[in-house]
Amino acid sequence: MTEKLAGDRGYLLTEQANLHSQNLDQLSALEIVELFNQEDAKAVAAVGEVKEAIAQAITMVTEAISNGGRLFYVGAGTSGRLGVLDAAECPPTFCSDPELIQGILAGGMKAMVRSSEALEDREDDGAEAIAERNISDLDVVFGITAGGTTPYVHGALKEAKQRGAKTIFFCCVTPDQFPIQYDLEIRPLVGAEILTGSTRLKAGTATKLVLNTISTGVMVQLGKVYSNRMIDVSVTNSKLEDRAIRIICDLTSISRKDAVALLEQSGKRVKLALLMHWTKVEGSVGEQMLKVSQGNLTKALKL
Repeated sequence: MTEKLAGDRGYLLTEQANLHSQNLDQLSALEIVELFNQEDAKAVAAVGEVKEAIAQAITMVTEAISNGGRLFYVGAGTSGRLGVLDAAECPPTFCSDPELIQGILAGGMKAMVRSSEALEDREDDGAEAIAERNISDLDVVFGITAGGTTPYVHGALKEAKQRGAKTIFFCCVTPDQFPIQYDLEIRPLVGAEILTGSTRLKAGTATKLVLNTISTGVMVQLGKVYSNRMIDVSVTNSKLEDRAIRIICDLTSISRKDAVALLEQSGKRVKLALLMHWTKVEGSVGEQMLKVSQGNLTKALKL
């Protein structure tokens, strides 16, 4: 490993030069695309190498949420934006409470559209963000930092740990480059970036893959999916209403006209509509059945 000097992050895997892209500035547009495609495949493979840790994260978060806890993604720059994005996409996809999965970004929501890179160096700000949200031993805090060193993220994770929360750490460097400190660590080793140090590329791709898998896996285990359909989809626009109707048609084999009527009778709740159809109960009874089964349709059908 390269000798570490004060402030020098050149030893990190994410900061090293990629031998395959040394002539990047001389490539044609098609050659650039081909190179990206080859390197992006490495990000997918790297995520596969840490599948056990990702599965552990799904179990950890599911247990926390089942016991009244929440999941918080914490990051700066690309890492933080991807956390905010994943959190924001859960309510429309799974009709989940927006408080259930939240993204914390260094610099706040303004940093989603305008870079505030200097703010990632403030460890105290990360700790303060945790304190402001009253994070407790019921919660899980998921820190995301491609190179593993972002002070804002570590400030948040350390404060979360002191409060008894479970901590998950995501980075794309090896333990010898940044040692283990938290309850669970996910380290997809994507290798050096095509554009040296630009971790919005392969590291960002790996981050998106991992967060997609974890949040979706958690929602599956919480009973928000039946077969491979999003039965808790929030019907808030014409596209989602069409999807809801098609889900009902696909799973019940009834006509689209009947599916529209059933969806209306259920208050535009796909899960309830399916339960009403399969058990022939009224909406109020179906709601009670789902309450008893903690929202799990499969369990409700067995009552």
